Amino acid sequence: MYEQYYGLRERPFDLSPNPRFLFLSKGHREALLHLRYGLTGRPGVTVLLGEAGTGKTTLVRAALQGANGHNVTIVHLSNPTLTRQEFYEYIASGFAFGLEAAASKSAFLRELERVLAARATDGGVLALIVDEAQSLPHELLEEIRLLTNTESNSRSVAVALVGQPELAARLNEPQLRQLKQRVALRCELPALDLHDTAAYIAARVRVAGGNADTLFTRAAVIAIHEHSRGIPRLTSVICDNALVSGFASDMKPVGRELVLEVCRDFELDRRPPDAGAAQPQAPAKPGAAEPQPLFSGLSRPRRFSFF
Repeated sequence: MYEQYYGLRERPFDLSPNPRFLFLSKGHREALLHLRYGLTGRPGVTVLLGEAGTGKTTLVRAALQGANGHNVTIVHLSNPTLTRQEFYEYIASGFAFGLEAAASKSAFLRELERVLAARATDGGVLALIVDEAQSLPHELLEEIRLLTNTESNSRSVAVALVGQPELAARLNEPQLRQLKQRVALRCELPALDLHDTAAYIAARVRVAGGNADTLFTRAAVIAIHEHSRGIPRLTSVICDNALVSGFASDMKPVGRELVLEVCRDFELDRRPPDAGAAQPQAPAKPGAAEPQPLFSGLSRPRRFSFF
């Protein structure tokens, strides 16, 4: 819609979790390292926590993409509200077990032991990633714990639980203390600070073939950060709608007032400034030139792979 007007090959702020647009802040880089390390077959459960919209699913997609072509079989469960039977059917299908293993838990466990023994010989890994894990029924959390008990030649299923902060509260429940004791790696995704928000915007625009300096002013980026509270998904929503409005208004680059109009439409309140944090500059007076954009000198995000 607005791509040609802003010199873009594609829209940079679509909400689909596309690893091509993955931005690795320090916190995201650490989380991806934890996730990839946890999926290399080491014993224990990996837990990745983050508020809605912080990029957990995108990191999961990046980890899955990094595992392609290696001796790793990963089942990604993105909708965990299943019955016990459906859960085992889904995993059995993902691990390419036979129909008998999908229909019977005892047959599933026998097949799992057999495959783990074979993987111990060839160095392969079986792994399970559960997204939105805070929504797992209690009985499935217990089944996952029991699944990690299944070993053959010191090999077990690598498990990663990815969810919102409510997952941490659930793991603190007394009846789940045994599962919590299995957690070997734990990482939490923080919200982006102002610099990382600017870098996030610049990185996505760069992948889409554009230059963020020509799309948003410095004051606009500050407003985006304040109203998104550093949540990448909200940042993308604001940026996308601001570019649509800018295209309709023939405005290039998008300024602060247009961003504020979008935020009012979405009822996004400004985040109160953190105590002791540096305060952004006051908006320029009408008619005055806005300060220079934030994007100059931002480095490209680095990528890592354990696979």
